[in-house]
Amino acid sequence: MLYTSTRNNQINATSAEAIVQGLSLEGGLFVPRSIPAVSAEELAMLAGMDYIARADYILSKFLGAQGGWAPVEVRDCAAAAYGGTFRHADVAPVVTLDDNTDVLELYHGPTCAFKDMALQIMPHLLTRAAQREKPGRELCILVATSGDTGKAALEGFADVPGTRIVVYYPDDGVSPVQKRQMTTQAGKNVRVVAVRGNFDDTQNGVKAIFGDGDFVAKAAAEGTDFTSANSINWGRLVPQIVYYFSAYCDLMNSRKLTSGEAVNFVVPTGNFGNILAGWYAKQMGLPVHKLVCASNQNRVLADFFGSGTYDRNRPFFCTSSPSMDILISSNLERLLFLLSGQDSAVTADWMQQLSQSGSYAVPADLHAALQAEFYGSACDEAQCAAAMAKAWQQQAYLSDPHTAVALHVLEEYRAKTGDQTRSVVVSTASPFKFAGSVLEALGETVPENEFDALDLLAQVGGVEIPAPLCGLQEKPERFTEVCNKEDMAQYI
Repeated sequence: MLYTSTRNNQINATSAEAIVQGLSLEGGLFVPRSIPAVSAEELAMLAGMDYIARADYILSKFLGAQGGWAPVEVRDCAAAAYGGTFRHADVAPVVTLDDNTDVLELYHGPTCAFKDMALQIMPHLLTRAAQREKPGRELCILVATSGDTGKAALEGFADVPGTRIVVYYPDDGVSPVQKRQMTTQAGKNVRVVAVRGNFDDTQNGVKAIFGDGDFVAKAAAEGTDFTSANSINWGRLVPQIVYYFSAYCDLMNSRKLTSGEAVNFVVPTGNFGNILAGWYAKQMGLPVHKLVCASNQNRVLADFFGSGTYDRNRPFFCTSSPSMDILISSNLERLLFLLSGQDSAVTADWMQQLSQSGSYAVPADLHAALQAEFYGSACDEAQCAAAMAKAWQQQAYLSDPHTAVALHVLEEYRAKTGDQTRSVVVSTASPFKFAGSVLEALGETVPENEFDALDLLAQVGGVEIPAPLCGLQEKPERFTEVCNKEDMAQYI
């Protein structure tokens, strides 16, 4: 299988090249030239597998024999990623809330966030691809994070031979728990730097480093090549397709769905990678009726799906769901490229407009195609808190703020459309990562110390604090540097 770039469709790259390079040289994102299919018979077969086998099967469609990888390589990567690092036997369990609503819990990995689903396997994929494409070279992984990606990438790449990783996060733009997870990270090959600004400043800074030809050439001359662990890297996005298939299979096994019956997925998202993986799953043949895109108060995606105009010229809000505090949704570029008939010239023009003026508008036919696949809406802070309280009061379910955004948008979607299709809410983080916000929503007095809030939430919810978060406050901080966005490169 070959891959091309959203900004130059004349490019042909293997899957290994796309994963190692991360970002195309002209700034585009790699996408597969074709989307493999999964038949109803294959879906029934997947239902009888565990998560490792499902991951092996789906990933092999993109990376396996057709993509130049030996079958044993993909299997070994899946087994190493999901064989012992997740606290739940099902890896990504589906929990039922009511007669037609389920929650897909993606936070049972080592950092208690959904980013583990991709970033536990990506180091294995990346290092194997690098051995093939760039033997003897060192890889420097650059990461911009709005909270969860950073820790998950650090955890995945810590002390991996032949790699270094530098993570940038917006100063004061992540939760205390998220920050502490990153600044206490062990590993000889890791570095963490706070950036004065918001996530978009941080993400643009990383992209600017990739686009600095002189800097990249200097590093290359010293034996180091840059790549990314953000979802702009196809190696980060493709593992996320797996859990949509896995959730559907689990619902079939529990007889909540019959084979071929359609389901909705409701996804809280900022950078658009998580929900885009669901769209790929649908294109492969998964019976998905609607993909519901849930935004927080930074409602740039919700407004785009409503109007067809993407406009980042708006106030930026720091919310209780910081991983969604984003105004530039990078992965949307992939979807626009594919729905425009793989027209890289028009996609590049939209991205140039976004960079120069902060907005672009898609034509009416493309907007109609988007609305046929997606429903977008948003949730403000009061509505988010109310959704957390309602989930606890009515279903005894503890929800983090990101998941609560999705719960609110699902309720609105059903009220507006009357669609009662069974819906799966994609839960992206443990409530303990945002214990203060959860407790406040439940009407509890929030301790001043965020880590005391973990203990209180455990008492209120009658559940244990996830092991990766226990003792976090006592760990020594290793990284306390703060820089301006213009100075990010000097920390590499």
